[in-house]
Amino acid sequence: MHSNHLLLEEPIRMASILEPSKASFFPALTKIVGTLGPKSRSVEVISGCLNAGMSVARFDFSWGDPKYHQETLENLRTAIKSTKKLCAVMLDTVGPELQVVNKSKNPISLKADAAVTLTPDKGQDASSEVLPINFAGLAKAVKKGDTIFIGRYLFTGSEATSVWLEVDEVKGEDVVCITKNSTTLAGSLFTLHASQIHIDLPTLTDKDKEAISTWGAENKIDFLSLSYTRHAEDIREARDFLSKLGDLSQTQIFAKIDNVEGLTHFDEILQVADGIILSRGNLGIDLPPEKVFLFQKAAVHKCNMAGKPAVITRVVDSMTDNLRPTRAEATDVANAVLDGTDAILLGAETLRGLYPIECISIVGKICSEAEKVFNQDLYFKKTVKFVGEPMTHLESIASSAVRAAIKVKASVIICFTSSGRAARLIAKYRPTMPVISVVIPRLKTNQLKWSFTGAFEARQSLIVRGLFPMLADPRHPAESTNATNESILKVALDHGKAAGVVKSHDRVVVCQKVGDASVVKIIELEE
Repeated sequence: MHSNHLLLEEPIRMASILEPSKASFFPALTKIVGTLGPKSRSVEVISGCLNAGMSVARFDFSWGDPKYHQETLENLRTAIKSTKKLCAVMLDTVGPELQVVNKSKNPISLKADAAVTLTPDKGQDASSEVLPINFAGLAKAVKKGDTIFIGRYLFTGSEATSVWLEVDEVKGEDVVCITKNSTTLAGSLFTLHASQIHIDLPTLTDKDKEAISTWGAENKIDFLSLSYTRHAEDIREARDFLSKLGDLSQTQIFAKIDNVEGLTHFDEILQVADGIILSRGNLGIDLPPEKVFLFQKAAVHKCNMAGKPAVITRVVDSMTDNLRPTRAEATDVANAVLDGTDAILLGAETLRGLYPIECISIVGKICSEAEKVFNQDLYFKKTVKFVGEPMTHLESIASSAVRAAIKVKASVIICFTSSGRAARLIAKYRPTMPVISVVIPRLKTNQLKWSFTGAFEARQSLIVRGLFPMLADPRHPAESTNATNESILKVALDHGKAAGVVKSHDRVVVCQKVGDASVVKIIELEE
């Protein structure tokens, strides 16, 4: 696999561009998060999404009730069993999201340069003159000249379904605005975003807490996407809340950066979060368009150096209605991969898009092609320099495993782990080959019953670039007193052969603990 990797600085043969992309068991090292919804909730479609490369299923609680999401989750579980593909579950909170209340659900026509009033009086019907909203404090937060954006939920970039407003005056609790473009607001849910305005609402709302403590706890969610994270304290409060919900103490919290407040406090948020989601839809409203890519590159780099997953959103909006992405969108996906992102998150494209399976498949193919020209050598040197000396024992082993795998042109790296930390550290150095993370379950007890750990750790690596987990037999310890653990290694190699990533005479790098020592060894497969 390593020989297929080029550098962008190297000349690329034009003929190679015309060669068809090769199908692989692992569509790409970069992961894909798919949002399940009306167009992607049947067992058949979810199975197609899993086979196409979706490794994390996102359940968005901004719409739909717990019963609806539970039905979708049951279909996901059925699809996982039939496809034999692991998939993690992510609950995405609503947060302090402002919404337009349109009880009639009728389309609302707005004309450019006309006045429209935003009011917290939900008793009024939405019309071209009045738009009721779900927040009474907007009048105190905005001033004349401020910009407000309203669009269909998971807005796809089409100006025909959104409107930009400029605040003209504040009248009591009402905000009178001038529309900047003509539009028809269509759909059942419209969101409102006040550019660079602090909204005095909690990040984890009561509605979010109820969803997490019921649906989230019952289904032992792997990830919590904390919408509108603005401070490190938001993560701490969410973690404290999860710690009181039994198994959810293991749930990883991803800070979703939606606005300038989150950008301003990014470094402190990154220290306490398990990962970052760059919500480029809302960030594109809060930031000038020419600044969005700068924040993306800086944020992804910081995540890479910290060894925490970076997830990018809003990449192929046009595929909500079209079978192919635009050229700009395809290039955007590739650039996200070259920047170092771990995963691509698809929202409207899979939730209500017409082509959810095709969308995941195409994004995976673009990621795979971009990975072939990713400058791993430069990235490796940057990461080693950032980590500095002396390295920790585990960091040294991880970086050595990656360097050895590249030097010997290994087909795959196999890492034995219990917590998943060693495998994530290996992935941090972005090897050009897959890392099979063999998660060894541990037996634990609360003095009332026995249980195994490992399932959480395996699924939570499904959002990390290059990591592909498999659960091992708990009778095989991660730490071995023998030089090798032949039986469990054979299982991992058989898995690799079945996946088509290893074959006869390939070299494989194995990373495991032997007694108190960590060992990196190179093996060459026989016939």
